[in-house]
Amino acid sequence: MKFEDLTAFMAVYRLQSTRVAAEELGLTQPAITRRVQNFEESLGIVLLDRQTKPLKPTLIGKRVFQQCQNILREVDALRDLVADDTPASGLLRLAVPQSLSESSLLPALNALSSHFPQVQPRLSSGWGEELLTRVQQQDLDAAVVLFPASKQFADGVESQALGSVELVVVGPKTAAPPPKHLDQCYQQGWILNPQGCGFRAALQRALTEQGLPLLINLEAFGTSLQLSLIAQGRGMGLMPRALVEQHPLRDQLSLYTLNDFAPHSQLWLIYPPILASQIPAVEVFAEAMAKGLGLESRRVIAINN
Repeated sequence: MKFEDLTAFMAVYRLQSTRVAAEELGLTQPAITRRVQNFEESLGIVLLDRQTKPLKPTLIGKRVFQQCQNILREVDALRDLVADDTPASGLLRLAVPQSLSESSLLPALNALSSHFPQVQPRLSSGWGEELLTRVQQQDLDAAVVLFPASKQFADGVESQALGSVELVVVGPKTAAPPPKHLDQCYQQGWILNPQGCGFRAALQRALTEQGLPLLINLEAFGTSLQLSLIAQGRGMGLMPRALVEQHPLRDQLSLYTLNDFAPHSQLWLIYPPILASQIPAVEVFAEAMAKGLGLESRRVIAINN
């Protein structure tokens, strides 16, 4: 079965004339007739009643035409999907984790605007599960999220692992010997994101396993605010090592390596089906987010030509 035979049949069906169909498709009338015959032979059925004028479809011909319409719609969608020769442009709905929005969002936005000035980004932030739901509902074109490396995503959500993110316990700079175990530092209390943060959930699980309570001194959004409070000695924190290492307050902070608590998170790019023309812009945004966490830049979406 050839696609040109299918389109010839559809033209004759619509126009009820091989002559008019030939004019529309820029072919000769015999060529149109042969293509329709080829299509019928490939299906093993008669699609047109040639005893009537104008041409009328058979009963099965009507059903085949309806199915051919579905095929053409899918073909058009496929062409749109792989139309990567068109520069990325228009609205692009992107989101990042709440815990990374302050430190990484602006550089990623600048990279996106620099490479794709015709893209109009609509940016938002939230907790991982919330962003995953929005991707599933196609309320977002793409999101960079933090989940465990073992995370399994539902059907309809494409995912690419961008790299492992090391989390580190952070405290104020002191002359005291650094703690080596979780039970040696938990009593100082914690400065953490509000409920919903995956970092906080990981700490909660580790403390619960040891029968220790989670003592919250302050709930605060934003890396800079949290690190300022930690530097003042108001509690301990938990955040990506890369964000602490590059922060202006680094000299006022201590990073603790605990023997019984060394959490890691995975940075993921997740997205529903999107136009191929938008994929390069999503790549640039995701790579910039990964770079902000000290992860190696890479192409994160592969397209097979």
